[in-house]
Amino acid sequence: MTHIHTLISQSLHIPAGSVENCIRLLEQGATIPFVSRYRKEATGGLDEVKIAAVSELYGKYTELEKRKEYILKTLSEHEKLTPELRKQISECRDSTTLEDIYLPYKPKRQTRAETARRNGLEPLAKWLTAQHTGSPDTKAAQYTGENVPDAEAALKGARDIIAEWVNEDVRARQTIRNIFARSAAITSKAVKGKEKEGEKYRDYFDFSAPLSRCPSHRILAIRRGEAEGFLRVSISSDDAKCLDRLIPRYAGNDTEAARHVKSAVTDSYKRLLKPSVETEFATLSKEQADEAAIAIFAENLRQLLLAPPLGQKRILGIDPGYRTGCKLVCLDGQGNLLHNETIYPHPPQNEYSKSAAKVIKLVTTYRIDAISIGNGTASRETERFITGLRYEKEVKVFVVSESGASVYSASKTAREEFPEYDVTVRGAISIGRRLSDPLAELVKIDPKSIGVGQYQHDVDQAKLKRSLDRTVENCVNLVGVNLNTAGRHLLSRVSGLGEALAQHIVNYRTANGPFRSRRELLKVPRLSEKAYEQCAGFLRIPDAENPLDNSAVHPESYAIVEQMAQDLQCTVKELIRNKTLIETIDLTRYRTETAGTETLADILQELEKPGRDPRTRAQETKFDPNIRTLGDLKEGMTLSGIVTNITDFGCFVDIGIKENGLVHISELSDRFISSPVEAVSLHQYVRVKVLSVDPDRRRIQLSMKQA
Repeated sequence: MTHIHTLISQSLHIPAGSVENCIRLLEQGATIPFVSRYRKEATGGLDEVKIAAVSELYGKYTELEKRKEYILKTLSEHEKLTPELRKQISECRDSTTLEDIYLPYKPKRQTRAETARRNGLEPLAKWLTAQHTGSPDTKAAQYTGENVPDAEAALKGARDIIAEWVNEDVRARQTIRNIFARSAAITSKAVKGKEKEGEKYRDYFDFSAPLSRCPSHRILAIRRGEAEGFLRVSISSDDAKCLDRLIPRYAGNDTEAARHVKSAVTDSYKRLLKPSVETEFATLSKEQADEAAIAIFAENLRQLLLAPPLGQKRILGIDPGYRTGCKLVCLDGQGNLLHNETIYPHPPQNEYSKSAAKVIKLVTTYRIDAISIGNGTASRETERFITGLRYEKEVKVFVVSESGASVYSASKTAREEFPEYDVTVRGAISIGRRLSDPLAELVKIDPKSIGVGQYQHDVDQAKLKRSLDRTVENCVNLVGVNLNTAGRHLLSRVSGLGEALAQHIVNYRTANGPFRSRRELLKVPRLSEKAYEQCAGFLRIPDAENPLDNSAVHPESYAIVEQMAQDLQCTVKELIRNKTLIETIDLTRYRTETAGTETLADILQELEKPGRDPRTRAQETKFDPNIRTLGDLKEGMTLSGIVTNITDFGCFVDIGIKENGLVHISELSDRFISSPVEAVSLHQYVRVKVLSVDPDRRRIQLSMKQA
């Protein structure tokens, strides 16, 4: 497998030794977060993204090797494996080229060429290909018979065989691919009679663009329109250019035989080669569009999961609504439900005074520190109502994303947590908990349902799931998890654990009380030494006897820290957070085979700020109070907003009304950027200028660079 390591090294520009060590660790059962955090010396400091890329490429090349073995075995069994063919296959590094090599030898269905071969016309095809000067008609007459009535039928069959040879020629296929790669265009047109029904796709009713420069969101939109039956889509290149490159390769003179060859090549291109390469490029462009969309979805999810937490505060969660009212829940500092009820401050009931009195009473009774309002229907009206009230103490007000709250409220998880409450109460609880700790709450929801991407239902669902699951795992392990308070869903995302072990941990905690040390994890049924190695560094125990149990220092490195403390003539507890002492430590004295400079530097950083949370703190939401509806917007206005979603063509910004505005990528920055994530992040507070308002389509165009 050494050549696979070399290929990955060349593809990702990573040292071959780092690739080899990375693969070895992953095959031994190590997780990506563990390798990234605690095996930096082995991998050369690769981060989670690079390690995941190594893992994916290793899987791809391993599958390629298996396919090669199958093809070699098949060819050998049919006595078609020559030394040259074996060399070609063995040296092949690309699955498309491999299938091209194998194509002439694959078992064939009933084709025109196969029928012609059975009728004995292959020698005639070879004679034509040699482009002799004799008469093709005279030569063809020699091959007539029961199934070949005349010379023309014989020539037609011979041309079919030549067409198949051209189609199966590796060089011919690569020539057409190269032309398509440079000049292919994607075209879409409206299906006749479906224009009105497919109005939302009108931008693509007569659309054409170079395939290589067509953005992923356009390709996905076009493919969705095609799947729904509103668009006809094609991918094509310059036929004349393709034939100009192909014909001279096979027809080299002006004999009558050569003219038959030219005809066969043209037929091969139009009937076989072109449709095959079109399908390849349609598939390839869709895969590339999927990858781009999945990458954006994963980055948005990462930012949402790492949104600033408010911390352990007493929270009033509100799921706003009009006719059905606003659902209120009061939560304690640990997110436990203390009280719930419904108020009706908006139309049609308009119980403003009664609702105001209830809210003020709840804030006082349950000593509420902050109010969390969902950003769905009636959100802005509810926010104005809440901020207009006077409380006995300062109460901060936040608007949080409702994405996925309805999915959670109807889920098995929600029913298990709150069996006696209906979906509306569960939804309000989720909204409240998202403010105190977004990560702990959002891990309960299928990442795909959180809805912070583009065309998530149109991309490859298996790839999307792998990417989003990996993103959730990376975020959970980056932040760390309190072993004694985390629920099953959060624990299941910790490196080395899973749903079964997470449930065993919860059961053990319920039966035996809080964990007093990380080592106690080994008493949990079915939790092996390997699982302990993978998970221990990411779990925190705030009140543990050993203070390192509440840090990201892995238990395997405790002896190093203890030696540092001993050399400084202090205890480990006295060393932690003592910047003066920590700065005197000479790392070169503590290097070992497994703990090099990078690992030791991480240890010192952790000793200075143990268990540090990489997330920032939550900010209060503040919009322009004069902007309440789309009608209040005027071109040229400059407003404050919050980035709610990022796509590859720009970002959407909440400016305090129901409709979010779009900042196109060209309006994000004065400098050139290839992706919106270079300029903005999810939940970022921004200033925007209103460029245009389209009341009919309810669209708002915004600019950040002009603000």
